[in-house]
Amino acid sequence: MPKPSDTLWDIAKAEVEKKENLEGNGVEVWEKSLLFMGNKNGGKTTIILRCLDRDEIPKPTLALEYTFGRRAKGHNRPKDIAHFWELGGGTSLLDLIRIPITNDNIRTFAIILVLDLSKPNELWPTMDSLLQATRNHVDKIITKLGKTNPKVATEIKQRTWNNMPKDHPDHELIDPFPIPLVIIGSKYDIFHEFDSEMRKIMCKTLRFVSHYYGASLVFTSKSEALLLKARVLINHLAFGFDRSKSISVDQNKPLFIPAGLDSLNQIGPPPATDSDIGKLHAHTPVDLWKKIYEKTFPSKSTRDLKDVNDPAQDPQYAEYEVDAMRTQKNQVHYCVAAHVTVISCP
Repeated sequence: MPKPSDTLWDIAKAEVEKKENLEGNGVEVWEKSLLFMGNKNGGKTTIILRCLDRDEIPKPTLALEYTFGRRAKGHNRPKDIAHFWELGGGTSLLDLIRIPITNDNIRTFAIILVLDLSKPNELWPTMDSLLQATRNHVDKIITKLGKTNPKVATEIKQRTWNNMPKDHPDHELIDPFPIPLVIIGSKYDIFHEFDSEMRKIMCKTLRFVSHYYGASLVFTSKSEALLLKARVLINHLAFGFDRSKSISVDQNKPLFIPAGLDSLNQIGPPPATDSDIGKLHAHTPVDLWKKIYEKTFPSKSTRDLKDVNDPAQDPQYAEYEVDAMRTQKNQVHYCVAAHVTVISCP
């Protein structure tokens, strides 16, 4: 029975768990959670629908949306479940990140960051804002767990290195994200038409960032073949399917690099001269790559990238009848306010 304090998400999750428990017959059910985030209109919903084999027309995401998928690994076995969350609004709704990622599910959570390759000037600020906000929230959870359940906190920290071979030469040079991370470069079909040098800079930069954070990297588009590649990485995290060991690092082809299979030596130095690098005064490797990337693709300020805070003012959610009533209501409020102002004047 739902409690009065339960949110819509609590009730939905409880219902799914109830069904799974009835089917399980005591057999352990795999249950994971994923949060999709990235550029507004970057293709997140399309990717989710494809992963869940749903033939639906993608609709604009309002704030934070939830769905789930189920997969059976064999006959007479309960279906595993994956919770799919999608954060809308680009970088304008960062506070909502704390809703799906909690103390209870942090051990089984993963992040899918979808970056629009057709908008190189928005790529870095979008990536930086979303990853920083997510990392800050996850770090707080892990710190709190360290005080109440240090064993679990230690397990989470150790798990960040699972995809990195123990003898990997970059072990001391990277800083893995605290929970599994997949970076998807969407709209590859548009990106493929870019100038060769632009593609080189973007590919090398995304390879470095992904490798530094211990993430997988894949480029995709509406092409069924490319969507399938992204689906392979997502299904590995969502349902425990086999992890792909194939790799594609050719900048003239769609990148596909599972976590732990790249290296700083293969990526090469940042695309700049030694003289330019010396003038940048970067404090960290990530800061250096950021400064070099932004020389070619100056970032828009996060203020420019933020959508209106009130979704009711966003044209993509326009509904004539509702908006007309809202306008009428606002006019009434304005008239009342004006009347009060007039009668209060000396």
